[in-house]
Amino acid sequence: MVSVNALLRPVRRLPAGAACIALGLAAATALTAAPLAPARAEKAAKPPAGSAQFAQNVSTFTLDNGMQVVVIPDHRAPVVTHMVWYRVGAADEPKGKSGIAHFLEHLMFKGTETVPPGEFSKIVRRNGGEDNAFTGQDYTAYYQRIAKDRLPLVMKLEADRMVNLQLDEKNVGTELEVIKEERRMRVDNEPSSRLNEQVDAALYVAHPYGTPVIGWPDEMAGLTLDDALSFYRTYYTPRNAILVVAGDVTADEVKSLAETYYGPLQNTGAPGARERVAEPAPQAERLVTLRDAKVPSPSVRRSYLATSYSRAEPGEAEALDILAYVLGDGTTSRLYRDLVVDKKIATYAGAWYSGDGLDYGTIGVYAAPVPGHDIADVEAELDTVLADVVENGITGKELADAKRSLLAETVYALDSQVRLARVFGIALTTGLDVDAVRDWPARIEAVTLDEVKAAARKYLAPERSVTGLLLKPARAAATGATETAPEAKTNGETES
Repeated sequence: MVSVNALLRPVRRLPAGAACIALGLAAATALTAAPLAPARAEKAAKPPAGSAQFAQNVSTFTLDNGMQVVVIPDHRAPVVTHMVWYRVGAADEPKGKSGIAHFLEHLMFKGTETVPPGEFSKIVRRNGGEDNAFTGQDYTAYYQRIAKDRLPLVMKLEADRMVNLQLDEKNVGTELEVIKEERRMRVDNEPSSRLNEQVDAALYVAHPYGTPVIGWPDEMAGLTLDDALSFYRTYYTPRNAILVVAGDVTADEVKSLAETYYGPLQNTGAPGARERVAEPAPQAERLVTLRDAKVPSPSVRRSYLATSYSRAEPGEAEALDILAYVLGDGTTSRLYRDLVVDKKIATYAGAWYSGDGLDYGTIGVYAAPVPGHDIADVEAELDTVLADVVENGITGKELADAKRSLLAETVYALDSQVRLARVFGIALTTGLDVDAVRDWPARIEAVTLDEVKAAARKYLAPERSVTGLLLKPARAAATGATETAPEAKTNGETES
């Protein structure tokens, strides 16, 4: 389970040293991380050059069997990105079967009648392409990047395994050991990942977002062939899938190919409505502390339960994106200036907003003390900065700078067909539509100071928060021992 962030998600550069926080919600370009809320009614201010035309050439249609298709033309090179997204993720798993969505993602490479086990990726590579897959709380996706003239090949391969996957006890048992080892390496042996997992579990006391995508160890160990086949037959069906093709193609070309390869597929599963247990209103702030000898240096992170783009009131999610940017994006942000530059008590500090969930989002902050300063000093200063923004909001200059930076980063980040395909895939699997993606720049421009202040007051309430402390064991901390910081991890998705 490696971070899909490194492969697909464009990440804002964090201050030096911030890797050791291992957030799992690395500050991503807002459009990519959180696609996107219903359009605002009021007239938007003029966006920067180019943003008004964002994604205007994207088209969508639906096959007779209910499979949605999105086409994103990009004729700069004879290459295409072919993605199939399923509206199912870890949050849709049966109770007691955590990890089955990610497990099935692995098993999808085990072959069909016409493609032997392990041959799928080899065929793609022999034809000059690359492929992989990833699972999130709300979706599972499979992709190939390949020359345009090989698009029929990957469509044929993907359509085949959508309905003809063959599994047996042997290959299921072997792959179960693979994902168990994955968990040991990526989570159990990584203190920061374990803390992230526990913070999420504390944040969501009822909703399935509190269960890790890779699964809880005891439940993973009990997954069976029947579990995998049942999940596959229920959710892997054309009307529960979205095809996204980006690259050197036209809508007519993709429609013809999609009708040829995906059109004949029959719907056999019945996924039903995506109804999850609602999270009760939070009543008290919570603290999670993890001590481990592997911790290179202490750090603090705090997550607040927030809304997502798909559930937000108009303008609310956009305001949270701007709030997080002002608080913690880069060396000019409030947290970095206050804790690192002015007070000199932290080695790094920042903030994030993750709004790409079907049901909920999170906004959060993080920091780490410099040697000689206690973690309590850093946490107290975080509280001071947050209290100020809740009470007084942000300035007009901060608002203008955030808008300009977010929109500029979007233009740069989406200069990639893979990333653009990802944006639409996430949006459409989390209850949004193509227009929601297109309208995002104008909605960012329309955010007001009052909206940012209201979002801060609503969502930065202490009772909505879980604070996580990552510490050395008491004895190790007393010695002042330090280690090289590990690379930042991302949370909420797993990749084969």
